[in-house]
Amino acid sequence: MLEQYFESRVVQELQASLLSSSLESFVQTLAEAGYSRTSVQIKVRLLAHLGAWLRSTHRTVAGIDPRAVEVFLRDYHRRFKSKKGDCATLRDFLEHLQHNKPTAIGLVVRSVESPRDKLLQSYEKHLQDERGLTTATIERYLWFIRRFLLQHFHNQPLDLSELKAGDVSSFIVKRARSVKPKRAQLMVTALRSFFRFLLREGDISVDLTASVPTVPCRPVNTIPRYISGQEVEQLLKSCDRGTPAGRRNYAILLLLARLGLRAGEVANLRLEDIDWRLGEIRVRGKGGVHDRLPLVREVGKALVSCLHDRPSSASDRVFLRLKAPFCGLSSSTPVSHMVQRALFGAGLKAPFTGAHLLRHSLATNLLRQGASLSEIAALLRHRSFTTTEIYAKVDSLSLRSLSQPWPQGGGR
Repeated sequence: MLEQYFESRVVQELQASLLSSSLESFVQTLAEAGYSRTSVQIKVRLLAHLGAWLRSTHRTVAGIDPRAVEVFLRDYHRRFKSKKGDCATLRDFLEHLQHNKPTAIGLVVRSVESPRDKLLQSYEKHLQDERGLTTATIERYLWFIRRFLLQHFHNQPLDLSELKAGDVSSFIVKRARSVKPKRAQLMVTALRSFFRFLLREGDISVDLTASVPTVPCRPVNTIPRYISGQEVEQLLKSCDRGTPAGRRNYAILLLLARLGLRAGEVANLRLEDIDWRLGEIRVRGKGGVHDRLPLVREVGKALVSCLHDRPSSASDRVFLRLKAPFCGLSSSTPVSHMVQRALFGAGLKAPFTGAHLLRHSLATNLLRQGASLSEIAALLRHRSFTTTEIYAKVDSLSLRSLSQPWPQGGGR
């Protein structure tokens, strides 16, 4: 495989490297992921320097772990200009070694795991296997729990039995000042879940969930931010459908603007979720709930056009990355970033630039066209009608037309 990317002289040098036994299979993995010839060459040259560094520092392949990689990068960047993908290349190569040589590299990586890492892995498994939470929710929970442990224990031994109610409240007070109410609410939910897990595992003897305060978060008191129907059409027309990227982005925007999908639901859409015969789309919603929505003609045509451009990939996701590796979108974040770029390209000044803007806009514009709240709740797949009621507050112009003037000089 190396011969397809390098001259014979370079191939001989690579084959003499300490990493020679892994380079061939790694290059094969890069090729299957759709990396260009130039990208493969850049990544392999970095790994060749890694092999030389291992030899000069008297290390073995089995000694490669995240800490050794960090030391190598510091030394490498003193001599060579750093490139944007260096860290990603080494991370991918480390994962490749773990997957293909578990006896050599896996034992080393496991040996440097801290008690904190092991606890978080156990908690993550609990959330996934027993609670059935989505990957995105698990990542958010772990973000808060990791910071709670770091704030309290620092570099001290992980003695969970010493945790007290005051430790919990001080963490929440410190964090709640710098986050929005919704995120603060998620933080306390994650902490309660974590303390219930510790109590069940016997790591703590006192139930600390009672020490986690409630964070008020009243969505009914907020007004959804949106753009008008005319601005939505302007946004859709701004997509350059003469390019594969434009056709992909147009299909994503239509799913958000016409069907009200969430960003995570778009990212998780799979090929098998589109039933062309019945004209339906299966949506993998919150909490593992699956819903079916009609595949309207406009959206269907955009998906067909997008899928014609789809590069060869082992992934079953409908929407893939535009650059190698050609895998599915990692989370809701790339979808929101794409909406942000599209709004900027269309010259629109939106109240906020996340993907949820189009979901809010769909509901608001339908309400102004005469749709009922129950119809909007069905389209947006709200589990609670209270969530839909916030849209009743946005049509202030209609409410004003119905209001009566204040009586002049009324009696007492």
